[in-house]
Amino acid sequence: MDYRSEAPQILRDFLVYHETIRGHSRATVDEYYLDLRNFFRYIKIIRGLAPRSAELDDVSISDIDLDFVASVTLSEIYDYLAFLARDKVKNEQSRDKEYGLNAASRARKISTLRSFYNYLTVKTKQLSVNPVADLDTPKIEKALPRYLTLEESERLLSSVDGKNKERDYCILCIFLNCGLRISELVGLDENDVRGDSIRVLGKGNKQRIVYMNDACKAAVEAYRPVRAITAGPNCRAFFVSNRRERMSRAAVHHMVKETLLKARLDPDMYSAHKLRHTAATLMLQNGVDVRTVQEVLGHTSLNTTQIYTHVDNAELHIAADANPLAKFSPKPGDGREGGEKE
Repeated sequence: MDYRSEAPQILRDFLVYHETIRGHSRATVDEYYLDLRNFFRYIKIIRGLAPRSAELDDVSISDIDLDFVASVTLSEIYDYLAFLARDKVKNEQSRDKEYGLNAASRARKISTLRSFYNYLTVKTKQLSVNPVADLDTPKIEKALPRYLTLEESERLLSSVDGKNKERDYCILCIFLNCGLRISELVGLDENDVRGDSIRVLGKGNKQRIVYMNDACKAAVEAYRPVRAITAGPNCRAFFVSNRRERMSRAAVHHMVKETLLKARLDPDMYSAHKLRHTAATLMLQNGVDVRTVQEVLGHTSLNTTQIYTHVDNAELHIAADANPLAKFSPKPGDGREGGEKE
């Protein structure tokens, strides 16, 4: 996506700021653009500047300028959030069917609006009033991350077969052992994987080194000769598609879902990102310090990593067993069976 040619100047300046000054990845900047583009398309429709029957994709925002941005009201923003929650909205970044956005997705879009208007009021002082200053964020239910057990993980790895079995096994092995994000995995170049380490380009263009265990090293060495035959002459990617080019996120997602099915695991419950959760959980369950896991996963905040400590916390089991009622069971004939006696 080339926002530099598509976006109006006021949006383009904001996006360039995030890409060049804040150092955000192109993927993050693209998400900001999609959020802002849809928002201003919606505002034009409800103001009658585009037909009420128009699809969001058909509304141009090339005429959006500072005066238009400044005129947005808090009421209009709440209308937009209600539209996202109530109506079917096309997910522009996947092939999924249309769906209403959940609270977490709406909260992310609010974050984009906050960042945009903060840039205009605080960073560049183009506006004096921030319409999102008092905007409430949808309440998000805190759910514990879903992950595979050790036995399920082994079953998944054992289910890999087919034409690309060496590549697919290597991908799953790295997900489950190293906890890479899918964007990090598809972004790997051949020279990023050397010896016992992987050089990873994470969020915010931050690099980190992730070390491989024996299982990962063996998977990599089994895949290398296959890659050498498969990769196109100018392909630098480590994981290569059948088209002899870098694998896409969609291709990796599809492979993971197909392998989950082969392993008799529910592909609706698990995904490539859940394999990252699995890596984190298994490390913590087996004695790895939470700060070390933070470094492996590339989390900026320790709080992000600590959610995994609550998934299978041995101390919570100990606390439950320590309750003096833990061993209590009703005795036969004490009136607790078959109801009360007359």
